[in-house]
Amino acid sequence: MSINITMPALSPTMEEGTLAKWNVKPGDTVEAGDVIAEIETDKATMEVEAVDEGTVAQILVEEGTEGVKVNAIIAVLAEEGEDASSVSADAPAAVPAPSAPAPAKGAPAAATPEAPKQVASTPVQMPALGAGDDRIKTSPLARRIAALKGVDLAALKGKGSGPHGRIVKKDVENAQPGAAAPTSTGAPASPDGLILPQVLDDRVYAPDSYRLEPLDGMRKTVARRLTQSFMQVPHFPLNVDIALDKLLAARKGINEAAPEGVKVSVNDMLIKASAMALMAEPDCNASYSDHGIAYHHGAHISVAVAIDGGLITPVIRDAEKKGLADISVEMKDLATRARERKLKPQEYMGGTFSISNLGMFGIKSFASIINPPEGMIMSVGAGEKQPVIGANGELTTATMMGVTLTCDHRVIGGAEGARWLQAFKRYVETPESMLL
Repeated sequence: MSINITMPALSPTMEEGTLAKWNVKPGDTVEAGDVIAEIETDKATMEVEAVDEGTVAQILVEEGTEGVKVNAIIAVLAEEGEDASSVSADAPAAVPAPSAPAPAKGAPAAATPEAPKQVASTPVQMPALGAGDDRIKTSPLARRIAALKGVDLAALKGKGSGPHGRIVKKDVENAQPGAAAPTSTGAPASPDGLILPQVLDDRVYAPDSYRLEPLDGMRKTVARRLTQSFMQVPHFPLNVDIALDKLLAARKGINEAAPEGVKVSVNDMLIKASAMALMAEPDCNASYSDHGIAYHHGAHISVAVAIDGGLITPVIRDAEKKGLADISVEMKDLATRARERKLKPQEYMGGTFSISNLGMFGIKSFASIINPPEGMIMSVGAGEKQPVIGANGELTTATMMGVTLTCDHRVIGGAEGARWLQAFKRYVETPESMLL
């Protein structure tokens, strides 16, 4: 019996992904554990391993196809002794299998020993795609939907939202029968009508006056999550200036005594100070949910890392228990793999507090949008020499750093946030207290 290979859920919250690359082709023999494909989520590119052995009979979703739903059938294997050519191309469709159980958390592509049961209810005449330079680039699913809706694929040629203008499912669904899909930019309105489409009016911006770069999965996810956060989470900011001189002196001494290859950064020390402050003020290490407020036992610090096409927040788990050298090594590794989009879901999910540091760009002060379900995010500005009044009233200078703590008012009140900032400031201005 043929075996369906389905789109795996590579993280607990994954609903769809991009099938970036196939490492096999029809006729290839695969064994359990072979890497057969690469899947792009909004945050990372991950390899998919086969869990069964057999011969690749059908590849139903072409590489480069976006928006492939979890549990959708993407390929079919023929079992040993089964004629691969006898497996019908039209039997399994690239839609979620109704009887297949959801893949386990982080599991590879699920497979079922039952024969595929999805069949076309009526014969459909598939539209011709042409050849050579005239070939219309489209996914198999988009081609089938176009046939059912009567959409002229030729009118959509080169205007698809997939890679290199490939026509994908949403392009055909948004098109009128016999017409091209809308060419204006932006997202459709949300079901509740609160988010309006973001479009460029061709009467104001001539189409040839700008270059349109289609949104990738990361940009779409960042746009959706931050819009939801800013609309649904009641943000409020708290600001404080912190003297850095003692921390800078401590960092210099730590690095002089550190083993070769270990170099602690200011950001590493801020991660540690944040974790210690969360332990000192546990009411702030919290997340809001409809079922209640979750108070976390460990300080899992998410650190914003800019990567090509967006932002990702790798997590230093239980940072309050780790030394500065350990935090430094771990952070460097996570940041490197984040930029390569090689992080595993458990390495960028599950934080309880976030840090965003733009001080290295000379930014003095800014406020960040909360990363749900975390209750707070701290924005770190540049440290600069400033004139200050000393303890005895004398005029002196100090290296001052401005930070802004953005809080979820459903979880954290102004007094709680202020106490957390006091604890954080104490650890930064007296770094030896982090050793107690």
